[in-house]
Amino acid sequence: MAEEPSEALLTSPGSRAVASVAAGALPALAFPAPSLWWLAWVALVPWMLLVRSAVSARRAALEGWLGGAGFLLAVHHWLLPSLHVFILVLAALLGLLWAPWGLLVRRLLGGVAGPGRVVAALFVVPAGWIGVELVRSWEYLGGPWGLLGASQWQVAPALRMASVGGVWLVGFVLVAVNTAVVALVSVPRARAVGAAGLLVWVAVVAGVWGWAPVPELAGTVRVAVVQPGVIDGTGSVQRRFDREEELTRRLAGQRVDLVVWGESSVGQDLGNRPDLRDRLTALSRTVGADLLVNVDARRSDRPGIFKSSVLVGPDGPTGDRYDKMRLVPFGEYVPARSLLGWATSVGKAAGEDRRRGDRQVVMRLPDTRGRGLLVGPLVCFESAFPDMSRQLSRDGAQLLVAQSATSTFQHSWAPAQHASLAALRAAETWRPMVHATLTGVSTVADPRGRIVGERLGTERSAAAVYDAPLARGTSPYVRAGDWAVYGSLAALALYGAVELLVWLVMRSAG
Repeated sequence: MAEEPSEALLTSPGSRAVASVAAGALPALAFPAPSLWWLAWVALVPWMLLVRSAVSARRAALEGWLGGAGFLLAVHHWLLPSLHVFILVLAALLGLLWAPWGLLVRRLLGGVAGPGRVVAALFVVPAGWIGVELVRSWEYLGGPWGLLGASQWQVAPALRMASVGGVWLVGFVLVAVNTAVVALVSVPRARAVGAAGLLVWVAVVAGVWGWAPVPELAGTVRVAVVQPGVIDGTGSVQRRFDREEELTRRLAGQRVDLVVWGESSVGQDLGNRPDLRDRLTALSRTVGADLLVNVDARRSDRPGIFKSSVLVGPDGPTGDRYDKMRLVPFGEYVPARSLLGWATSVGKAAGEDRRRGDRQVVMRLPDTRGRGLLVGPLVCFESAFPDMSRQLSRDGAQLLVAQSATSTFQHSWAPAQHASLAALRAAETWRPMVHATLTGVSTVADPRGRIVGERLGTERSAAAVYDAPLARGTSPYVRAGDWAVYGSLAALALYGAVELLVWLVMRSAG
């Protein structure tokens, strides 16, 4: 008897492969720009249902791989104009990290899974996902852009969870809820366990929301963000500086404590260009506040090109300087250039590798109006790394500042995705965060992760002033660190040990 069309669709390897890529891409809609945050709580369900029904472990690993590649392509699709076909290669390589996760899903939820396996799945499957995110977060593999927990940047209960366990805890709970839904709808022998698991994780979210501590507010700091907007063509570096100078002058008399320019806002080293240094110094005197600019240039005092956050006061550069430590692969350097240097011929990969800084820096503002505020700078996608903002907070920073430029991806999802990270980092650390860009989106988040004032979109060329609330105290995440990651790794190790023990017992019995 011939197969029904629907049955053929479900069993056809080609159709399942396409479905795996599409299902893996679905969670990308939870991130900006769509920002369908609620979708993240069920977005993994189609992918997991597909993987659990795989006819073999090999097929489950393949569908885990394809889904992972689909996820990475969807979240990073805006890189296509810069990397061209190379983005497909990267997605395929990094997608392999989800192959073991596919095996976990099939092993614990596939076939005739019983209550015991589903209970294990509620912890091991999300632990496996966090393990994948941990590996791909390594800066040389592209960094932690698009961690699933980051999709919840505007959800107050999720931000409260981030203050307890970081973005990792939020991601763990998201995957656990998806796992419970899969058990509820597809594992007849364990639907009660799936329903109970769903209730347990909902209770966890509610419990953290109700009982986790919140930051104690301690005054405000008045910060100005200067966003010059898109300036292209001949002489764009100088014309951008002129526009930033013009916008900054408008801040005179507004009693700001700090003026922040975006990434690459100054295109020449101040040691080589005393005229630019003098103009910045005069601006600081005019406004009555220090300026935090970002110099993207070949250094005058050492070899190589650096991206550096430089603090300039009314007497000139203060000496506070932070050199960017974590560089964007291909955008700012080419990994293994001797092997992958060909990427410069098919996309917009860096023609020359930029140099790295060797330490994080906390800068002290002048003690005006009784402040002496401590500022922790980050540059570009360093705001995606939770450990960097956490370390700055541990080092005493009271205000986090990220200087960014996403003008290459101006009309994509990238600017909104990047800006959303400010809320997450602020909630994790209980420190307000300023996200200042050249071309938008610029924004400020308070110590609970709530957006302060207006967001400067990609169509704006403006200077905006924000009264950012400060907070005293230390968040649980800053104190305890990545315990959700260590717990996930421990759960995976325990599960592996149990599986090995069962295998040894069965082998000896056989």
